[in-house]
Amino acid sequence: MKESLHEARDELKRVDHQIYVSLKYTRTVDVIMNTIGRMIDAYTCLIDSLLKYAVEKNMRPEEHIPNTPLERGNLVKQLFPDEIVQKNMDLYFLLRKIRKTSPRKEQEFRRHVTLRTMIDGKEVTMDIDIATEYYNTIKEFCDWVEEKINE
Repeated sequence: MKESLHEARDELKRVDHQIYVSLKYTRTVDVIMNTIGRMIDAYTCLIDSLLKYAVEKNMRPEEHIPNTPLERGNLVKQLFPDEIVQKNMDLYFLLRKIRKTSPRKEQEFRRHVTLRTMIDGKEVTMDIDIATEYYNTIKEFCDWVEEKINE
């Protein structure tokens, strides 16, 4: 449980570096996609922590923990009805969908480098500011998970 949380913190350090250093100097959609991958990895570790916590607190038997990432995310949404969990699991699912698409690249090598893609019939954009906002959301969620585990 704590080791998964530690791994999530390490991934968030990498996301921080990519946003504040790599994106600042390279400004490419490839770096944004790599950042999305790191965010997904951080979420995976946080979900693992919450599911281990749920097993430890007898909220769910260990043999009923699913293996696929989407099922695990949905289970976390069911077990923890808090708004921060719901919001973050929705963001996790969105990031997974973005990673599976082939996005359009706009204004590469400029401050407003933008990734554009279609998801569920809607256009989704991601730029440096949105990536920073998502990073801050994940950091808050990581703090919440740590607080929950240490209760």
